[in-house]
Amino acid sequence: MKTFLKGTEVLSYKGSKRNQNSIFFILFFLFYSLFSTAQEQDSTKVNQLDNVLVSAVRVTAKTPVSFSNMDKKEIKYRNLGQDIPILMNYLPSVVTTSDAGNGMGYTGIRVRGSDATRVNVTINGIPYNDAESQGTFWVNMPDFASSVESLQLQRGVGTSTNGSGAFGASLNMLTDNYATKASGEISSSYGTFNSNKNTVKFSTGLLNDHFELAGRLSTIKSDGYVDRGSSDLKSYFLQGTYVGKTTLIKALVFGGTQKTYQSWNGIDAETLNENRRYNSSGKYKDAQGNIHFYDNETDNYNQDHYQLHWSESFSDKWSTNLAFHYTKGLGYYENYKYDEPVAGYEGIQSTKMVEDDNGDLVPGTDLIRQKWLDNDFYGTTFSLKYTAEKLNVILGGGWNKYEGDHFGKIIWARYSDQTELEDHYYDDFSTKTDGNIFAKANYQLFDKLSFYGDLQYRNVRYKANSWETGLVDDTFNFFNPKAGLNFEIDQKSTLYFSYARANREPNRTDYEGGNVKPEKLNDFELGWRFNSEKFQLTTNLYYMGYKDQLILTGTLDDVGNPIRSNTDKSYRLGFEADATIKLSDKFIIRPNFTLSSNKNVDLDVEGQNYGTTDIAYSPSVIAGNIIVYSPIQDLHISLLQKYVGEQYMNNIELPSAKLADYFVNDLNVSFEIKPKSIFKSIMITGLVNNILDKKYVSNGYMWDIYPYYYPQAGINFLAGLTLKF
Repeated sequence: MKTFLKGTEVLSYKGSKRNQNSIFFILFFLFYSLFSTAQEQDSTKVNQLDNVLVSAVRVTAKTPVSFSNMDKKEIKYRNLGQDIPILMNYLPSVVTTSDAGNGMGYTGIRVRGSDATRVNVTINGIPYNDAESQGTFWVNMPDFASSVESLQLQRGVGTSTNGSGAFGASLNMLTDNYATKASGEISSSYGTFNSNKNTVKFSTGLLNDHFELAGRLSTIKSDGYVDRGSSDLKSYFLQGTYVGKTTLIKALVFGGTQKTYQSWNGIDAETLNENRRYNSSGKYKDAQGNIHFYDNETDNYNQDHYQLHWSESFSDKWSTNLAFHYTKGLGYYENYKYDEPVAGYEGIQSTKMVEDDNGDLVPGTDLIRQKWLDNDFYGTTFSLKYTAEKLNVILGGGWNKYEGDHFGKIIWARYSDQTELEDHYYDDFSTKTDGNIFAKANYQLFDKLSFYGDLQYRNVRYKANSWETGLVDDTFNFFNPKAGLNFEIDQKSTLYFSYARANREPNRTDYEGGNVKPEKLNDFELGWRFNSEKFQLTTNLYYMGYKDQLILTGTLDDVGNPIRSNTDKSYRLGFEADATIKLSDKFIIRPNFTLSSNKNVDLDVEGQNYGTTDIAYSPSVIAGNIIVYSPIQDLHISLLQKYVGEQYMNNIELPSAKLADYFVNDLNVSFEIKPKSIFKSIMITGLVNNILDKKYVSNGYMWDIYPYYYPQAGINFLAGLTLKF
């Protein structure tokens, strides 16, 4: 859930002046590139240069880090409108959630029990996490999966990267590579809950052997599984690429507009048994006491991203990447507040008396409010890479600044005429600067033994002024060393060990709750990789020891943000296994599982010691499996299975706070036809989610001692058609 936004109209990519200017910018850049001095193209070097975009934050099998990769081919089979976290659901140690219950709208991801604020996300090496809340709002990037070339999920601290520190995982995404030949693509899908996605893509191919322009427009709509849990999403992606003998330049503009009916309230245990799809958002009573639901209880946000990347190869050993970025966000959420006490709403006066949270009679009224966020995020990242026979070195870093204005509007009040439409009942501001520099190296000590070292210095300054946070002006200086060994037992087996130190600053909601200690983490990883033609296996044993970890309490603030608190000592100890087994040319099995123990040590809550307890939202068993059957070359039938063990929604192990385990099965079918004329490819895809119609809950929270749940959809389907030409 956002910590800020939402109202009635949002900017559309069709009419946004900002987006029109960005298109002119890219076209100018392209024509300039076309008429600049021509250079011979070396495809090998260009492909290497494209990897420079993310080489500073990605790892390979020679790095002693636990990771998983997904490429465009794997994504396309299930890319029917659901968010990126849902597409990643079957990776090791991953648990995904969906407020609306069907994987569209607000979705989230946890890795090793760590929530989304601890998963560092980058796009082409540019930070994506919201600087203040540290969360990742995938709803602001609808259908971004259609523009992803590949992604890598590093579990644990991972390697040094740009943006907020990774305490659970790092996810870095590389957008589409350039195409040498012109192409077009139209895809549409439709499914249960009136869910539909429509996407148009194009590429000019390399013009004059140097320049490509590619783009995408998408719309996604869904009624959602939860009542009124609707989504109306639009997005665009435009990329210009210049290719030279030693140069690769990419200019990107992408963004999205989203309007979602709020479905983040959840439901209590009684309602879960009686009406799983109930949604209390927008509920109010008229003067006669009749119950209604406000039809614009919505979240609205527009976000535009601008990136410029310049990769240069000076020789076979030296290459660089320099990037500049800017993100503009603007939006709000709108609420109907029934019998709302007027205290805190400047200019509102009322003679009607209502009960406040303490049961006292105070002046109140019905009103409609909007909470806005107008923010800017900009900066630069850079890297210098040296590659030799025994030594690889990357020097990199970045500097980023966030500027956010928070303000609220009352657009209607039943019992007051003391305010004007554009009056603000609060005005807050915040700024955050984040600078880091790192150096990491792989050195081949002996024929079979290599050493990995990684040093990062990070400086963060956060300033805020609001009634929620108070006056804040904090500066943090973090030193994050990492080191490891990689030992090649033979041509098929590799053993690795690594240690990583990480530090993180509190987020905005932590300041609101008075929890302002930075977190510290020591992460130890011991793994074994085996790779043969028909069998690949990765196992990993990890221990993550925390000091002052900010753990989820299971409770929410008044606008739905998770409340966290510092715990003195805690740890996560686990074992991960991930395999690919080729039984035959037609059968492949890809199982994975995680067994873990996630504990608070001598947990103290308001002076009461609870001893050693389970960390909230940290199941001790997570398992996934994908069975792929291909009876013929272009027909793929996949059974996707996910098991998540029981977990607590708070840290004191209340029986009522326990979420039951669940086991869900999905069926995915894709068939590709390659005609000899008109179309290059016709792909038909189908996805049946939860084919056994399991009634399950993937997420929830505690309101004092009372549990609230986010139920997920039973059996539902999506079907799609993709035409490529």
